[in-house]
Amino acid sequence: MIGEIQSLLDQYWIWLRDRTSLREIGGWMEITTPYLDRHNDCLQIYAKRSSGGFVLTDDGYIVDDLEQSGCKIDSGKRRDLLKMTLNGFGVQMIDKALEIRTSSDNFALRKHNLIQAMLAVSDLFYLVSPVVTSLFYEDVVAWLDFSDIRYTPNVKFTGKSGYDHRFDFVIPKSKIKPERILRTINRPSRDTAQAVAFSWVDTKEVRSPGCRAYALLNDTENPVSENVLAAMRSYDVHPIPWSARDEVREELAA
Repeated sequence: MIGEIQSLLDQYWIWLRDRTSLREIGGWMEITTPYLDRHNDCLQIYAKRSSGGFVLTDDGYIVDDLEQSGCKIDSGKRRDLLKMTLNGFGVQMIDKALEIRTSSDNFALRKHNLIQAMLAVSDLFYLVSPVVTSLFYEDVVAWLDFSDIRYTPNVKFTGKSGYDHRFDFVIPKSKIKPERILRTINRPSRDTAQAVAFSWVDTKEVRSPGCRAYALLNDTENPVSENVLAAMRSYDVHPIPWSARDEVREELAA
C-alpha cells in the first residue's frame, strides 16, 4: 500500500513540474501552473523578491473574474466566508489581489497554498446561474444542520508531503463510524476531482485508521460526468451528487 501511494504522489510531482512554466515580466516572475480556472485557462501567479523573501500574488485575477461575471463579494456573509477561506490557507486579500509572503525555505508550500486558495475562492463564489441566490456551500451547511449531522467546518490538515490541505467539514468519529472528511465542489470537473484526490491521498496516511473522504458535488444545473465520479472513486474518495445526498444522510449522521 505504501508503495502504491508513493507512486501516485510521484506521478503528481512529475505532472506538476512538467506543466509549470516561467516568464519574466517587468521585474515579476509569471508562473503558469497546470491548474485550470472556470474558463479552462491555466491559473497564473506572480512572484517578486520583497523584504528578504518573496511576495506571491494573483494580481486580483480571481476576484475581478468573479465580479465581471456578476458575482459581487460585498455582503457581510460572503465577506466572512471569503475571510474564513483565505485564513485557512494563510492568504490575505490586498485590495482585490490574493497575496501571500514567503521565504526561500517554504516557497513551495506557500505557492501551493495560494493556488489552492484561488481555486477555493473561485469555486465557493461562482454562481452557475444569475438567478441563484444562495451559495452551494451555504446549501450544504443548511442540509447538514437540518439533518442533525455534527461537523467542524473549515479544517486544515498537513499531509504526508508537508503541504496543507483544507477540507470544508470534518465529522468526528462515533461508536459505529470512523472520522469522515467532506469537501464541497460547486463545479465538478476533472481538475477539481484531481485536486481533491491529491489532497486526500496526501492526507489519508496521517489521519486515524478507517477515515473516509467524501465529495459533495453540485449537480443542480448539470449532471456530474461519469469520468469525474470514476476518478474520485479510483482514489478512494466517495462522490455524492447533491441530488443523491439523502442516500448518505444516515451514514454521515451516525
